[in-house]
Amino acid sequence: MKYSKIPVAQSIVALCVAKNIKHVVISPGSRNAPLTIGFTHHPEIIPYSIVDERCAAFFALGIAQQLQEPVAVVCTSGSALLNYYPAVAEAFYSDIPLVVISADRPIERIDIGDGQTIRQKNVFENHILYSANLHSEIVLESRLADKKLQQKQFESQKHNEREINLALNKAIEDKGPVHINVPFYEPLYDSIEEIEVNPLQIFPEVHDRIYSYQELMPYAQLWNNAKRKMVIVGVAGPNTIEQQFLDSLAMDESVLVLTETTSNLNHPGFFTRIDTLIGPIERCEDAQEQFKALQPDILLTFGGMIISKKVKSFLRNYQPKQHWHVDPKKAYNTFFCLNKHFESRANSFLEKFFSLVETGKGDYAAYWKEIKEKRQAQHDIYMKEIPYSDLKAMQHIVGRVPKDWNIQLGNSATVRYAQLFNWDLSQKLFCNRGTSGIDGSVSTAVGAAVVNVDPTLLICGDLSFFYDSNGLWNNYIPKHFRIIILNNEGGGIFRILPGHKNTQNFDTFFETVHSMNARALAEMYGFEYASAKSPEDINQDLESFFTPSEKPRILEVFTPRKINDEVLLEYFSFMKS
Repeated sequence: MKYSKIPVAQSIVALCVAKNIKHVVISPGSRNAPLTIGFTHHPEIIPYSIVDERCAAFFALGIAQQLQEPVAVVCTSGSALLNYYPAVAEAFYSDIPLVVISADRPIERIDIGDGQTIRQKNVFENHILYSANLHSEIVLESRLADKKLQQKQFESQKHNEREINLALNKAIEDKGPVHINVPFYEPLYDSIEEIEVNPLQIFPEVHDRIYSYQELMPYAQLWNNAKRKMVIVGVAGPNTIEQQFLDSLAMDESVLVLTETTSNLNHPGFFTRIDTLIGPIERCEDAQEQFKALQPDILLTFGGMIISKKVKSFLRNYQPKQHWHVDPKKAYNTFFCLNKHFESRANSFLEKFFSLVETGKGDYAAYWKEIKEKRQAQHDIYMKEIPYSDLKAMQHIVGRVPKDWNIQLGNSATVRYAQLFNWDLSQKLFCNRGTSGIDGSVSTAVGAAVVNVDPTLLICGDLSFFYDSNGLWNNYIPKHFRIIILNNEGGGIFRILPGHKNTQNFDTFFETVHSMNARALAEMYGFEYASAKSPEDINQDLESFFTPSEKPRILEVFTPRKINDEVLLEYFSFMKS
C-alpha cells in the first residue's frame, strides 16, 4: 500500500476506514494530494474523481442519502471548498451524514496574498454539526529534530486525532454534515509504504431515547380523549415506520393520516395527496366551515420537511391544541404551535405509545376518506379533459414508471406535480427538500444511482437540469440511469405564483424564458436521447425508455409554456365540485 508521508493525512484515512466510511469523492487539486494518495490507494475505500466541487458534494450526498451512512468529499484549498456549501446546507437540513475534508494552507499563509488561500476555518459555521480545525504538521526526520520540536509534533498529532474522531462521530451519531479542515506544508506528494501512525480511536455512541410509561401517560390520556387526531409524515426514507404501526393508525376512526410522495409510506387508508384535500377547500364558499371540520385536536408529526404549502397554511390558521413531533434529533415549529418534542425514533416511540392508547371511535376519518374518494373521481374526470400540459405529461409518466424503481424528483414544479398522483407502492421517491433548491438534483440522482441495485429515474424541470448539467461530467453513471426532463422553456412555477405575467420583465427575470434543449448535452455525455411533444410521443418513447440499454437515457418532454399554470390552478377549482 501507499500512504502519504504526512502523519495527519495518514490519521484521517485510518480513522475514516476504522469508522466504516467506504465512499470518498475527490476533486482534483494539489494541496489535497496527501489525502488523495491515502484514499485512492486504500483497498477498503471506493474513490470517485469529480472535477466540479459543487457536483461532487451533491454526488456524495446522493450516495449518503441512499446508504444512510457517512460519505466523504475531499477538495483542495481556496474557493473549491466554498462550492461544497449548497450540498452542506442540504445535508444539514435533510439529516444526511456528509463528511467534508478540505486541504488548507498553513495559518501563516492566510491573508498574505498566497494563491488559492482563503479563510477556511469554520467556513460552514451556520450549517454544520462540527468543525474540526486541525494543526499543520511537518514531516520530521527524528534523528535530526530536537526534542522540543518532537514534543510539539506529538501534541499536534494528538489534537488532530481527537478532532478527527469527534467530527466523524458527530456525522455518525447525529446524521448530518461535518467539516475537517487540514492545513498541509509542502512537500505534498511524498509517500511511504508502511503507515507510521496508530491514531487514537473514540467510538461513536448512537442512542435512542426510550420514554417510560410514566412519561408517556399524560400524552396518552390526551390522545384517548381527543376526537380528531391528525398524523402528518414529511420526508422519510423507505421503511422508516413499521407496517404494524401504520395499520393501527389506519384502523383508528379518530385518526386521519396525511403523507406525501417523499414520505415513502403507503396505506389505502392514508390521504397520500395533501394538496388534493386542502386545495379544493380553499376555493369553496364555505371554506371556513370545512377547515374547522378538518382542524385536529392533536397533530402528531414524523419525518423531515413538508412540501405542501397548503397544509402549512391550513394548520397555521387552524391550529391544533397539541402538536407533537417525534424525531431523535430536532423538531421544527412549522405550524407555530409545537408543544412537545419526543426525542426518539418513530418505531421506539410508537411501540411504547400504542401500548397506552385506545382505538378511537367517531366519523372524523370516515368523513374525510369519503372526500378522498370523491376527489379521486374528480381527478380522473379532469385528467381526461385537460389539454396537453405539464400536468398531462406527468400523468403519462407516472403511469409508465416500472415497479421497484428509485425515483429522484427535481424541486419547484416537478415535485409538486408528483404530489398529485398515486405512485406504485414498490417505488421509492426522494427529493432534496432540506433547502428545496434546484442546484444539485442531477448530481444527487447520479450519486444515488451509483449505489443502488435497482434502477434510478430522475424527473426534473428544464432549469434544474441545465443548472446542474455538470452533474453528468463523471465516469460513474450506470447504464440503467434514466432522466426525464419536463421542458416548458423556463421556470414554469413562477407562472403559478402571484405576479404580472407575460411581460418582458417577467419573462426575463422571473420565468427566464429560453429555447434550449438537452440533445447536445446528451450526446456529449454519452446518453441516448429522445424527445416528446405530445401524449402520443410520450407513450411511444416510454415503451423502450425503461428497457435495458448499453447507455443511460434522457427523454426530454416539451410542454406548452403558457397554459401549464391555468391547467394546474383550474385543477383545484374543478376538484371542489
